[in-house]
Amino acid sequence: MKLNIQAFALACGILWGLGLFALTWWIIAFEGITNEVTMIGRLYRGYTISPLGSLLGLLYGFVDAFIGGAILAWLYNRIAGRSEKRAL
Repeated sequence: MKLNIQAFALACGILWGLGLFALTWWIIAFEGITNEVTMIGRLYRGYTISPLGSLLGLLYGFVDAFIGGAILAWLYNRIAGRSEKRAL
């Protein structure tokens, strides 16, 4: 069974982007807005716990996970294709 690379990449991008967006607003709700650099902010330049940071996190997270999901699905399809040939 092979994965649809575009669908898998899109699903990964949406989940990670929206997850980071929701996490940022969760922290804002309980801790308030901070402009301190976080661990994620070191990876995603400009990301902070703020409304603008949540949008940047959504964008960075989507692009990052989309690319990572596409690579993961491609690798899976390559490995799955080899194992199917050996089983026959």
